Amino acid sequence: MKSKSRTSARSAGQPTIKTGAQIIVDMLIEQGVDTMFGYTGGVVLPLFDRLFDAPIHFVVPRHEQGGCHMADAYARASGKVGVVVTTSGPGACNLVTGLATAMMDSVPVVALTGQVRTELIGNDAFQEADTTGITRPITKYNCIVKDVKDMARTIREAFYIASTGRPGPVLIDIPVDVAVAKYSTGGSVEMELPGYRVRTKGHTKQISTAAEAINESKQPVLYVGGGVIIANASEELRALAEKAHLPVTMTLLGLGSYDQRKPESLDMLGMHGAAYANYAVQECDLLIAVGARFDDRVTGKIETFAPNAKVIHIDIDPSSISKNVHVDIPVVGDAKDILGELVKDVEYRERKRWFNKIAEWKKKFAFRYDRKSSTVKPQYVVEELCRQTESKAIITTGVGQNQMWAAQFYRFTRPRQLISSGGLGTMGYGLPAAIGAQVARPDATVIDIDGDHSFNMTMTELATAVEHNLPINVCILNNGYMGMVRQWQELFYNKRYSKSYLSNPDYAVVAQAMGAVGITVDKKADVPKAIKKMLAEKKPCVVDFRIEREENVWPMVPAGKSIDEMSGLDILERLI
Repeated sequence: MKSKSRTSARSAGQPTIKTGAQIIVDMLIEQGVDTMFGYTGGVVLPLFDRLFDAPIHFVVPRHEQGGCHMADAYARASGKVGVVVTTSGPGACNLVTGLATAMMDSVPVVALTGQVRTELIGNDAFQEADTTGITRPITKYNCIVKDVKDMARTIREAFYIASTGRPGPVLIDIPVDVAVAKYSTGGSVEMELPGYRVRTKGHTKQISTAAEAINESKQPVLYVGGGVIIANASEELRALAEKAHLPVTMTLLGLGSYDQRKPESLDMLGMHGAAYANYAVQECDLLIAVGARFDDRVTGKIETFAPNAKVIHIDIDPSSISKNVHVDIPVVGDAKDILGELVKDVEYRERKRWFNKIAEWKKKFAFRYDRKSSTVKPQYVVEELCRQTESKAIITTGVGQNQMWAAQFYRFTRPRQLISSGGLGTMGYGLPAAIGAQVARPDATVIDIDGDHSFNMTMTELATAVEHNLPINVCILNNGYMGMVRQWQELFYNKRYSKSYLSNPDYAVVAQAMGAVGITVDKKADVPKAIKKMLAEKKPCVVDFRIEREENVWPMVPAGKSIDEMSGLDILERLI
């Protein structure tokens, strides 16, 4: 559908009397929806009744938050819009964490929530909540449909807004009386978006200026965020990096946009990023940011970030330009289009001294751990996963140490391969995300690299995977702690481990009780064979790796420090 404020679509056939619920289903099918996630309830029964005969695969989670994460991960893995539906009140409120996760990471999700009858709104009716008021700050757009004649247009607008520009979640609240009301469909349905404009084409002069800056630079760095993956611009990014001979560093959500096996890759930058990436950014004379937002986990102390660099920023969201870091050459538009144009104007530069310097940093400060240890090291688990899957699996994660070890030691080679909560940092995301990703990509091997505390939050969704015969793999890096919190307590609070420890269940037994396969690993020698067994399973499998209790993630940029002021470099150097 074209990017303009008013777009019409003519309904097929003669006008037909339909209920609001049937119109919703018809619009979902029109938008290409073949998979949905969600939980039923009283005020959404009219919609679920119409879904009974619809050609849409429906996955019921064990909790609405899990369903929202599934829809989110489905969208990330497939490039489509994820759809979740819940009832009013508590059902809608349980979407909040999932919607905020999608909003922070620019994920296209459409949430359909039931609401009490229109005449009861505001009267504290049973299971009533101000859903639009609650979710306004965490959605790209939301609204309530109070007239059935607006239903088709509103659903179309929801999918258009969610998937264009900088994507994000859109919520449509539907009172039950509107869902059962009848309307004569047919004729044209216009979208009414007078204030919504999406700029995709970059300014020609700005692109030319950016190309000149790249050609003139001696020490450039490409800094790539998740926007490149959203824009399906990885091929254009690769062409730019190779033609202009540019080193490439990626944010957590940008991993996979550039093949990490290539020599130009600097891997991840930031708080727990590669030291060589952080040093390169701090010493570069040109920083080319594409689809990234300069968040605090990347920049560290903002006043000292990339102090010698001229900054190019390519982004479809104009509000991101110069929001955190001053930008010298802004280029607003779609990354795929702009990178394609930029490739035409850049020239190859050898930059031998710069790449030699980077090579020295890579050799000195590579990601390392104590390989001689007799305990189960989490880094070894991730490396073995990478080896046995040949860097081809889709990886989802929880949040914390497990997430950082996955980012550091798995080699991502293609876009939409890492699915993780970046901006909000949502614990409990990994397992439902693995389910959503597996539904989207039934042909793929999907592995959730999780922490024990993250897994605890949504572990009941394992039953969802069993019910739908989804062969997801869950690898719990179990240290008995809320690992990243414990690491901070060790480093900054004199090892006063206040409330960061919980007694965990036997995860293998829990998995078996839910109908999945459960494996426990507490010996280093058993890691490879456990992973081999897991990957051979045709049903959900949980492997509980009992890792070293107080293992830390290195390097680490302490809060308030510049990204080249990293702790743990002495430890990495000793492990050479």
